[in-house]
Amino acid sequence: MVTLATPAPSSEHRGSRRPPLSPDRAEPIAPGAAIEVHTHFDGRWARGFEVIAVVNEGYRVRRLSDGVELPTVFTFDDIRPHRDRRRDTWWY
Repeated sequence: MVTLATPAPSSEHRGSRRPPLSPDRAEPIAPGAAIEVHTHFDGRWARGFEVIAVVNEGYRVRRLSDGVELPTVFTFDDIRPHRDRRRDTWWY
């Protein structure tokens, strides 16, 4: 008889690499702001997006490389303001 392994708990329930954002965020990110989007494929943050609109469920987002609006609403925890990575390193 083959025993199947139970799936590991999702990263939401055990130490996620990104801290959860507070549901009472002071202010939403304004439309037109450059943002990074959390990818569920590998858990990284992808650059090159902007907010189109803020809706009840989250944010409508546009990809800057081709101007296409993405066909999903991103939750408040799945986007963050764009960071200038050069400020994070000593050699810039």
